[in-house]
Amino acid sequence: MKYKRILLKLSGEALMGDKNFGIDNNRLQQYASDVKQVVSKGVQVAIVIGGGNIFRGLQAAEGGMDRVQGDYMGMLATVINSMALQSALEQNGVTTRLQSAIKMEAICESFIRRRAVRHLEKGRVVIFAAGTGNPYFTTDSAASLRAIEIEADVILKGTRVDGIYTADPEKDPTAVKFNSISFKEVYERDLKVMDMTAFTLCEENKLPIIVFDMNKQNNLMKLIEGAEIGTLVK
Repeated sequence: MKYKRILLKLSGEALMGDKNFGIDNNRLQQYASDVKQVVSKGVQVAIVIGGGNIFRGLQAAEGGMDRVQGDYMGMLATVINSMALQSALEQNGVTTRLQSAIKMEAICESFIRRRAVRHLEKGRVVIFAAGTGNPYFTTDSAASLRAIEIEADVILKGTRVDGIYTADPEKDPTAVKFNSISFKEVYERDLKVMDMTAFTLCEENKLPIIVFDMNKQNNLMKLIEGAEIGTLVK
C-alpha cells in the first residue's frame, strides 16, 4: 500500500447524489463500501465531510443572516452528514469513532488528538465533525488541520471531477487536466483546489493533496495501491 494513514475529505454536495438536497442513501453506501475496502487492507482512515447538501454558512450570510450564526449552523450540518456516514460504515461492519470540534456528549466524542490517533492505530475509522469549531473556517481548512495533527501521509479530496483542470471541466469542454502540479503553480494559475487557508496549511507542512473522483467505485482503493488517478499537488 502506498499510504498508511490518509485523511479523506468528502464534499457534502457529493452526498446528494442525484437529489437536489439532503442525502442519497445509494451514494452513502458506495462511500461506505469503498472505505471498508481500504480499511480491510490495514490503511488507517480519517474522514472530514462538508455540509453543503444541508446548509452553507456563506450563502446564509449573503442572504443577510449573521455570518457567525450561519457558520455554526453549517458546522451542525457536517455533524448530520458525519452521523449518516458513521451509520453506513457500521452497517458495513467498519468500527468507527465520531469526534466533534463542538461538544456534543450525547452523540460523539470531543476532538482529542491523542485519542484520535489511538483509534486510528486500533483500526477504527475516525470521522471529524463540526469543522474546526470556529466560524470563518471551511471544512477544507478543518481537513488540512486534522490531517496535519494526526500526521496523515496525504489528503485525498474526493470530488465529482477526476482531478484539477485548467478550468471547470463541467463548464468548459476545452479544459485540460493536470496529472500533477506544484503548490506554486496552483497559486499562480489561481486554481480553486481548496480555500487559501487550507491550501497554505498543506504547503507549509509539506502535506500532499490528491484531488480525485470519489463517485467512481473502487477509485479510492486504486489510489491507495498507487495508481495514478486524479491530480497530485505536491
